[in-house]
Amino acid sequence: MHAPYASDPSRARGRRVPEEESTFRSCYQRDRDRIIHASAFRRLKHKTQVFVEHEGDYYRTRLTHSIEVAQVARTISGALRLNAELTEAVALAHDLGHTPFGHTGEDALHALMQPYGGFDHNAQAIRIVTRLERHYAAFDGLNLTWDTLEGIAKHNGPVTAGQGGDPATAALPYALAEYNAIHDLELHTHASAEAQVAALSDDIAYNNHDLHDGLRAGLFTEGEIAELPLIGPAYAEVDRLYPDTDSYRRRHEALRRVFGVMVADVIETSGAALAASAARSPQDIRHLGRPVVQFSQGMWQDIRAIRDFLFQRMYRAPSVMRKRDEVTRVVNDLFPLFLENPDLLPQHWARHIAEAGQDRTTLARMVADYIAGMTDRFAIGEHARLIGSA
Repeated sequence: MHAPYASDPSRARGRRVPEEESTFRSCYQRDRDRIIHASAFRRLKHKTQVFVEHEGDYYRTRLTHSIEVAQVARTISGALRLNAELTEAVALAHDLGHTPFGHTGEDALHALMQPYGGFDHNAQAIRIVTRLERHYAAFDGLNLTWDTLEGIAKHNGPVTAGQGGDPATAALPYALAEYNAIHDLELHTHASAEAQVAALSDDIAYNNHDLHDGLRAGLFTEGEIAELPLIGPAYAEVDRLYPDTDSYRRRHEALRRVFGVMVADVIETSGAALAASAARSPQDIRHLGRPVVQFSQGMWQDIRAIRDFLFQRMYRAPSVMRKRDEVTRVVNDLFPLFLENPDLLPQHWARHIAEAGQDRTTLARMVADYIAGMTDRFAIGEHARLIGSA
């Protein structure tokens, strides 16, 4: 039984292009299925999470990360009596707009796109699902419900111009502003509780799997992370229960307990916040003026300590930084090459290039679309073919 503030597919706010409803699937199920079948979703298999995709078979990619986020999100959503199908759709789509090479690629592309409106991966996800996926005869994009689009656009909170006082954010990301002008996603409000679950599930998943991947890469040791909050007690419990287990099983058992503690904290804290909100509808959640899906204060402080450790020992590790420099050069070389020589873009882009005409901003955004859609290996291969090895 769903809670009264859960999103109800029978009351969903529809699709931009009206469609006949499915006999067997709810509108949110159809959204989820369209996302899974999208070309952009398949390409996540070969896109960096932290380590460049080809560096090892066991490291997370954007695809495995998205699947893990969806699993966590379904668990939390079910415990809070929310709509798990909408939650899963938003979770699976949340990283569709990522460039090759993770945040490194995004930073490089954002800098290159500054004269043309910048680049933002969340906004790019909206551009993908509303425009760039071109498989359906009746519309561009996936024609997702308003509810799912809203969740993709603002699962991290309201999106407004000038956020944080940064001059670079004086305007909305162009990809988001462009779509919002024709289909109002009410960017000034919080998203549904389901989308908020997807956002925190992202935090839970990447903090845990980055610890796994960092250990596998030898960037830090189990002894070092055992000094961190949450992780030390988890290791102590495993040692008490399984004193003779091998190192690999010990690591897995400890980190899965950390995972479980984080999930339990979100469920308990958010359940109390939802009850205290007195919300009786999804719209009540949107207009509360604050998120209702959240960690406890103590848990948030512990997670910040883990994040700080990962930032210093993993995201800024010398080996990772060297690779960042290499892949930044790939993006920095490819963007101006395609901008000055659009004929190098694939043949099926020719019509869109012709439509751009002499409008350099439109052409730059098309080049950004093309580069953002690349996988790690394709970007490296194109750079080697067109320019030379990175």
